[in-house]
Amino acid sequence: MKRVGIVGLGFMGMVHYLSYQKLQGVQVVAVCDTRPELLTGDWTSVRGNFGPPGQQMDLSGIATYASAEELIADPQVDLVDITLPPFLHAEVALAALAAGKHVFTEKPMAMTVADCDRMVAAANRADRHLLVGHVLPFFPEYAWALQEIGSEKHGRLLGGSFKRVISDPDWLANYWSAESVGGPMLDLHVHDAHFIRLVLGMPTRVASCGSVRDGLPEDWHSVFEFAGSKCFAHATCGCIRQAGRPFLHGFEIRLERATLMFEFAVQKLEDGRDEAGYLCPPTILDKSGQARRVTLGDGDPMHAFEAELGHAVRVVSGDASPGALACELARDAIEICRLESQNLLTNS
Repeated sequence: MKRVGIVGLGFMGMVHYLSYQKLQGVQVVAVCDTRPELLTGDWTSVRGNFGPPGQQMDLSGIATYASAEELIADPQVDLVDITLPPFLHAEVALAALAAGKHVFTEKPMAMTVADCDRMVAAANRADRHLLVGHVLPFFPEYAWALQEIGSEKHGRLLGGSFKRVISDPDWLANYWSAESVGGPMLDLHVHDAHFIRLVLGMPTRVASCGSVRDGLPEDWHSVFEFAGSKCFAHATCGCIRQAGRPFLHGFEIRLERATLMFEFAVQKLEDGRDEAGYLCPPTILDKSGQARRVTLGDGDPMHAFEAELGHAVRVVSGDASPGALACELARDAIEICRLESQNLLTNS
């Protein structure tokens, strides 16, 4: 039985807490937050863009702490799960690794490549796992793409186009702060940067163009080239200033004998309702000459987080390799984002 301590009880902390309740071989034994009401189990103020609303939680039998240092010092905790704002990931992860704990931290791994390198080095010194919560490969559409690519039945991977766009998240504090969140590059595009790194490798050349806000990339296109192959990738990402479409993501992935594609969006209707659904359902174009729809389940994002954290538990239990959660991949995703930002800001 692996024992988890969650540091940070915001929306993602709640998602992780609820996900662990569905898993075998793991138990949440400690939680940490600076807000006293959350330590009493009153999570009714917690809000997010998917999953159940915040509610009253029964934290009996769970140790509660007001500081990460106290939780890290708890000998009952095997794995420290960090769901704090991004700028705090590195500091808490380094402290937990130094204390001999395994670490799972939400994406982005850190705000800078230098901090990522420090974290990787600390995990190696401590001989502990450092896993980074890039959940995208556990979403059904992306898991399907990984399966189709890995099967090699469609031939060699030729490249792909990836899209991830949101409405301006003016409800999020410090979103456009380079020190705290990093804007859409580190909050949003890092998902696709990680997936591109996972399936295509590290790009050798990046070209980006687009708009800038407050010194950060706002809305942009990037093209990636890769050494030793004819593969290429293209990504569109950023924020639009119209609130009528809060979220959109999708891909078109090309293999020698097939194309995989899907696109999903949330739109605000005139009657005030949010309409969420596929603009293009998961579809494969193959040698049949037809567009074949693929059914992948109900698409509840909570299932993806359960799968991701279940994999993390198996890794720290010695029953699986890190795979998509490997810290080295997460580090490279930050480097890809850095290269795009540098290129875009230089050319804007």
